[in-house]
This record gives sequence, C-alpha cells and structure tokens, in this order.
Amino acid sequence: MPVTVVRFNLVAPGAGPAELAARYRAALEMAAYIDDRGVTTVQTEEHHGADNNWLPSPFAFAGAVFGATRRVAVTVSAIIGPLHDPLRLAEEIAVLDLLSGGRLVTVAGIGYRPEEYDLFGVDFARRGRLQDELLETLLKAWTGEPFAYRGRTVRITPHPLTDPHPLLLVGGSSKAAARRAARFGLPFFPSAHLPELEAYYKERLAEYGTEGWVMMPAAETPLLHVAEDPDRAWAEYGQHFLHEARTYASWQSGGVRSAVKSAATTVEELRAEGVYRILTPEQCLELGLDSLVLHPLSGGMPVDEGWRSLQLFCERVLPGLEG
Repeated sequence: MPVTVVRFNLVAPGAGPAELAARYRAALEMAAYIDDRGVTTVQTEEHHGADNNWLPSPFAFAGAVFGATRRVAVTVSAIIGPLHDPLRLAEEIAVLDLLSGGRLVTVAGIGYRPEEYDLFGVDFARRGRLQDELLETLLKAWTGEPFAYRGRTVRITPHPLTDPHPLLLVGGSSKAAARRAARFGLPFFPSAHLPELEAYYKERLAEYGTEGWVMMPAAETPLLHVAEDPDRAWAEYGQHFLHEARTYASWQSGGVRSAVKSAATTVEELRAEGVYRILTPEQCLELGLDSLVLHPLSGGMPVDEGWRSLQLFCERVLPGLEG
C-alpha cells in the first residue's frame, strides 16, 4: 500500500487572527479524521516572517496533532536547523518523542532564505558550521549523559523514548548536505529525486565508515487535491495553488532543487505542469505512485473545500489502495 501523507503549512494570505485560529482548529480536526482512517503521515514545515502566515512553529503544531491523534506520524520537513538553540531543540524533540510514543520524524535542513536568518540575527554565512554543531549536540544530548558544550559541561533531560534517539534525518539538495549526513551517520533526505546525490551519500558512508539510508522523493511526487469535477475546482480554487507555487519560486534560487519547485506564472501553466494536481478519486487510484501527498489547505484554500478533498480521499481513494 502506498504511503499516504497529508501536508499542512497553514498558509493563509491576508488572514486575520480569527481566520487563522479557525484554520488551525480545522487542521487538527482533519488530523484526527485521517488518524481514524489509516493515513500514514502528517507533514509540516518551518518558515519565518512570511506575509502569507506560513507556519513558523512546526513543533508546537506537531504537539497539538499528537494530542488529537493516536497513530499517525508527524514529519517536520524541514526545520531550519541553524535558527534553533541546540539544547532547547534537544529538549523539545525529546518531549514530543515521549508524548507521541515515538511518532515524530524531524528533517533538519539549513534553509535557503537569508531574510529568515536576518530575522533572528543569525549569520547566514555560518549556517553550515551551525548545522554541524546542532546535529552533534542533539546526538550527544539524547544519550542522557553529560557532555561538553561551548566550553561547559551540560546534561539534557528527559531521555527520549525512541532508542537510540528520535528519528532525525539530514535534508538538502547539495553534496555538502549529503556529506554532513554521512559524517554523522544519519539518514539523508534529499529535497528532490536526486539519484546522483544518493550515490554520492553512499560513497561518503563508505569513506566515513558510518551507516545510513536514504528517504528520497519519487521522480513523480505531485501535490494532490481531490474533487468530483477537476475543471470546476481548477477554475474556483486554482489561484490558491498558484499562490503557494509562486511563493516557493520567489524564495528558491536557481541552485535549490525541490520536488515541488514550479516555474508556472498562471493557473493554466500550473495545471499543465503537474506539480499540483486536482484529480477525481478514480484518477488518484490510477496514479500508481508509491506515495500520495494530499494538500487540503494549500495556499489559503477555503476550509470547506479542504474538507471535501480530504473526505473524498479517505472515503473513495484509501479503500481502493488497501484493496
């Protein structure tokens, strides 16, 4: 059966606090709904200072999802590692690991927006060194033993549930990210389908004498919305997908490679491109993909339409996948 993922980034351009609160509540209700129906994973992410209210606090959101669910995993893909205090992050993840019974997956990247670093007064040029320190600190902190940190001895509690530590992957689309993952003996999460980078990572594992594995997006990983009438849905809601696509495009330089990178400038171009797809339940079943990523609240999508998509997926797609 394919892996099934429901993605939430809570984007809502122009929304005020009341509307945002309603969207956050809806996302938690959706998480509880899919948990009862066997969806594999909730995916969320981290961005800061975005005009469209992109979620900046993925671990707070993950904790709320864990409180509303019993089985579904939450993948934070990805955190911007150098923006986090390493000791505080070790505590946060340990507590979430305990609260969730080991359902948290964290992908640590370094980001690609200098303005996010500026917001927190972090030197963008030092992001590689800061990421190294973060990963080293997390792995030492989760042993529960005292260790040297910035010239003093520290010890972090509580000890997480997952042995040897909560699932932590290194994300990125560069050779530096692949080397970093191999050096620390951590799994590697390329941000796009990059077989050549997977091969490079495995070569570095052999060089460093470490062990690891790769969780890589498939060559085809569209973001899905389910509707009875895709033509109508594109006409009414396509601008929400385009908003998200254009936001990503404005953030990502030419060197950034992503499974959801789009060059579209109109709804028509976006539909033809295939990064975002609105499909009927029957078309979803015909995809034959190893993973299906549903994005019910994409780009400020109305909550009612998000629910329609989610319910069609759970009621008419999931049963066919299980068969």
